[in-house]
Amino acid sequence: MLNRRNFLTAAVGVAATAGLAACAKEDGSPTGSSSGGSKTITLGFSQVGSESGWRTANTDSVKSAAKEAGYKLQFSDAQQKQENQISAIRSFIAQKVDVIAFSPVVVTGWDAVLKEAQTAKIPVVLTDRSVESDESLFVALVGSDFTDEGRRAAKILEKVLEKAGHKGKVKIAQLEGTTGAAPAIERAKGFKEVMDAEHKDDWEIVASQTGDFTRAGGKQVMAAFLQSNPDIDVLFAHNDDMGLGAIQAIEAAGKKPGKDILIVTVDGVKDGFIAMSEGKINAIVECNPLLGPQLMEVVKTVHEGGTVERWIKTKESDFMQDQAKDALPTRKY
Repeated sequence: MLNRRNFLTAAVGVAATAGLAACAKEDGSPTGSSSGGSKTITLGFSQVGSESGWRTANTDSVKSAAKEAGYKLQFSDAQQKQENQISAIRSFIAQKVDVIAFSPVVVTGWDAVLKEAQTAKIPVVLTDRSVESDESLFVALVGSDFTDEGRRAAKILEKVLEKAGHKGKVKIAQLEGTTGAAPAIERAKGFKEVMDAEHKDDWEIVASQTGDFTRAGGKQVMAAFLQSNPDIDVLFAHNDDMGLGAIQAIEAAGKKPGKDILIVTVDGVKDGFIAMSEGKINAIVECNPLLGPQLMEVVKTVHEGGTVERWIKTKESDFMQDQAKDALPTRKY
């Protein structure tokens, strides 16, 4: 997998690609017009899907930023299917867009279509998620450090346990993201790094399964967890939506989320902050979806033949339960 921490500044002369779906919805209408009579930049953007509040905010950010920049946006929703993204990318190549950007469903299986984009001399920018591929096939990644988010989740769990006065062994259930997706792989990796290094004797993951980043998936899987492991102490959910679904299952089982089972999630969507302000989530590790403005800057630079950083990271914070009410009015997604 692409090593995010070792990204270096690179020339944008290398092209790459990715995109969304042929059978998915595509919107080819212009989002704006360029000033000064210069050629309008056409951006083909392939979104992974609309599985969560985070993803909706991410899509809205890209669309509004493209409109603000005066770019023509060709948008496609892959509905969480890689074959849809590959078809959409090929459609973007056939349309001869200026730049392709995409948030990949999974990390593998992109080499062939990225090489097609490179042959067509269309630069590709990854957004949000990384891929396992030849790094010469794409220009840059705009997104978060998911491994570090996993580490941050483990470190903030230490604070949550201390505040709750929990002593002794900690039984942890983990709701994983979509199988094969970069955030699922890397968040689990980062969390385990801290757990193995600092809590080998007192923390144990007793159940771990994908909830596919959805609220319904989180509810269903958490209900099964509680059947097989009724004495779970902590839930670590790879995103807020799965955590919110899990809260429903916890309450249905007659337990109090945030008290009987301590909950740490990742993302920071408004619904997550509402649940945290109600005492149902104990801490949230922020993953910022508002990547649109940064992406448009990269697209402009790439189109003009400039250079960009290989990894443009987003700025993020962590929040404890006692910060939720004050932070809630400022949440933009």
